[in-house]
Amino acid sequence: MARYTGADCRLCRREGVKLFLKGDRCYGDKCGIERRPYPPGQAGKKRPRDSEYRVQLREKQKAKRMYGLLEKQFRGYYDVANNQAGITGENLLRLLESRLDNVVYRLGFAKSRDEARQVVRHNHIHVNGSRVNIPSYRVRPGDTISVADKSKDLLVIKTSLISSEKVEVPGWLEVDIEKLSGKVLSLPERDQIDAPVREQLIVELYSK
Repeated sequence: MARYTGADCRLCRREGVKLFLKGDRCYGDKCGIERRPYPPGQAGKKRPRDSEYRVQLREKQKAKRMYGLLEKQFRGYYDVANNQAGITGENLLRLLESRLDNVVYRLGFAKSRDEARQVVRHNHIHVNGSRVNIPSYRVRPGDTISVADKSKDLLVIKTSLISSEKVEVPGWLEVDIEKLSGKVLSLPERDQIDAPVREQLIVELYSK
């Protein structure tokens, strides 16, 4: 499966905002965007023209990179959101937030979405008591997400729980740290999603 293998900090610098792709590193002095707050590359310090298309493209790239998706996957989510009732942009963010890897990250069972994706793929996560190893699995209200019994003592889980103290669990989720489980109370509303994305610009880009 194709995936990005470059430096995550370059992605944050390219978008000019923290995407929290590196866990603890994003909160410390070693954060790439804190050390070099300009785009990577030889022309990084030059100020580009902010055309309408460029602004829309950067917003789409920001969302795609934050959730760790490839272009075909992201476009697929947009098509589903566009066919749903309601506001397309909010539908899109709701679909992205309801991915299992994102929920595992939001609950504090992983330090980043990349790590959450790996935790899911390695069979460490159960949904409603059954093993699910598909990161794109879409959770629904009432679902219970838990760490498998055999995985509760893993170092990656324990260190993630320590790091999760810096991250607030959103209101649409409920977590029980002692049992290493969480519950989906509802699908998130726009004001419950802290993604620094102007989703309307993404809709305008794909609507052309």
